[in-house]
Amino acid sequence: MAPQPTLSLVIPAKDEQENIANLLTEAFTVMHDHPGFEVVLVDDGSGDQTLETARQTATALGGCLTTIRHDQSIGQSGALATGVRQARGQWIVTMDGDGQNDPADIPALVQKASRLHVSDFCIAGYRRHRKDTPWKRFQSRLANRVRNAFLHDGVPDTGCGLKLFPRATFLSLPWFDHAHRFIPALVKGRGGNIAIVEVNHRPRTAGLSKYTAWNRGWAGIVDMIGVMWLLHRTRVPRIVNAGEPSTDHPAADRA
Repeated sequence: MAPQPTLSLVIPAKDEQENIANLLTEAFTVMHDHPGFEVVLVDDGSGDQTLETARQTATALGGCLTTIRHDQSIGQSGALATGVRQARGQWIVTMDGDGQNDPADIPALVQKASRLHVSDFCIAGYRRHRKDTPWKRFQSRLANRVRNAFLHDGVPDTGCGLKLFPRATFLSLPWFDHAHRFIPALVKGRGGNIAIVEVNHRPRTAGLSKYTAWNRGWAGIVDMIGVMWLLHRTRVPRIVNAGEPSTDHPAADRA
């Protein structure tokens, strides 16, 4: 019987047949010695051979791969939610399917998480040296500054797809379109810990980006307002005295 996965890498992907084979090869190679490692790939309505390429690659490498396909695209947040629900690991690592995130950074996230000793947390990747166009970098810098000014999540790069968090933590968060950009803020809002790990970033070598100035920035303003409302309405109890189980049983004393 195969061991129960302890770590699940969830990859949402759409039309990434030219990138997915290399990405999976790197991930399985890096995590070869990690006990109970699995990859969950969610094909978000691709029009190419992303799913078939992923399956062939995993079979050739002997890696544990679970695949799910949406009949039509519902966006990265929806694909991510589908993948986390299907994952079996206690910890979830997320990664974009375009190959710009580096699987070699996964062990550093795992090591950071192992040192926290808390049940609710999010380890967020920080792409200090971005390999995108100047216009895309400008959009990201502006969006991160605005978001942090209002949400105070302390994350310099919430758009980085490389994150690690407990599966139970993710499933307890509210879900909405574009929610993946606000995971650290939502986790912090419920009293969880946030940690930052600087990660590598690589240029896209094939395929097209799914984001524009509209769906990256301006549409995110409405989402940010919604998250601000959620955080304002969130109340986290601070238990100062849980008490001890009573050992006095009068009825038993009378017996």
